[in-house]
Amino acid sequence: MRKNTYIIRRIILLIITFIYLLPFFWMIGTSLKPDSELLTFPPKIFPQNPDWSNYKKALEKFPFFLYLKNSIIITIGNLVGVVFSAPFVAYGFSKIKWRGRNFFFAVMMASIMLPGAVTMIPVFLIYKHLGWLDTFLPLIVPAFLGGGAMNVFLIRQFFNTIPNEIIEAAKIDGASDFKIFFKIMLPLSKPVLALVSLFTFTGTWNNYMGPLIYITSETKYPLALGMPMFMSRYGTYWNQAMAAATLTLIPTIIFFFIAQKYLIEGIKLTGIK
Repeated sequence: MRKNTYIIRRIILLIITFIYLLPFFWMIGTSLKPDSELLTFPPKIFPQNPDWSNYKKALEKFPFFLYLKNSIIITIGNLVGVVFSAPFVAYGFSKIKWRGRNFFFAVMMASIMLPGAVTMIPVFLIYKHLGWLDTFLPLIVPAFLGGGAMNVFLIRQFFNTIPNEIIEAAKIDGASDFKIFFKIMLPLSKPVLALVSLFTFTGTWNNYMGPLIYITSETKYPLALGMPMFMSRYGTYWNQAMAAATLTLIPTIIFFFIAQKYLIEGIKLTGIK
């Protein structure tokens, strides 16, 4: 009975995995199809005669490396900002006692439920007044101002698992809060920081709305904004469009495989199911 249940579970998991991966395989297969196989019926996932020149043609029409550079600048800026600021805020909510701590933490978490459209116009006007429009600053600076409520929450949950006895022992030895933070808390936080970094990376890399609102010069487009523009111009060349989409996806896959070891551990330690 247990063996049959095990087999059924594995079959269901394989079916679900296939459903999730089918669009990915379809994208790769279409990127390798010659023009003659694009509209064949019945459709096939992978071509009989792969045409690798689609990638070359896509790079000739699509300024991939320019948009890649812009995406890297924005993404690295966000990663640095979140990893720098979010642990500070989380430490204050987790290990430092001060009046109103729980209230302000609840207010911060409530901000997650606030629709982005509510603050879109006021924030746009602020950035316009600061002269930040058509620059990367609106897409990077907010990451240095706390790193986002969800990131703070995840790191705080991890900090709560660290016994207070360790903090108290360090204070008895004369360690300040800053020394405790840098010498004890941060070195222990690699799993959750990897988790937060992955969420930040994917969220920033795939951010379409932010660049659409604040960036007007095409030379400053990131991949998330440049890719739809390419599709609107060369959408009929589906093989070349899918080749460009595949190239856009590669950095995310690489980052995931680099961080997956800490990602799984971070999910366990922060209590996410």
